[in-house]
Amino acid sequence: MKTFKDLVFVEKPHNMGVSARIEFDNGYGASVVKGPHTYGGKDGLYEMGILDSSGNLTYETPITNDVIGYLSESEVSDYLRKIQEL
Repeated sequence: MKTFKDLVFVEKPHNMGVSARIEFDNGYGASVVKGPHTYGGKDGLYEMGILDSSGNLTYETPITNDVIGYLSESEVSDYLRKIQEL
């Protein structure tokens, strides 16, 4: 089971924060970002979106119909587990 520790963050240009993408065996994935314009970024928290098998954001899962913001590292791990269980 992949967790927050498996994310590889890269710096976004112009001090816009960091981002990471991860794919799972079930065809889903996640995009996790933190920056000055993300939900929770100013508080050091993360925003996450669920990705479909093409790597595009999807809003049609039982987990959420939007991006999820204001997440701690442990909450990101919880959502990553839920995505992997889809």
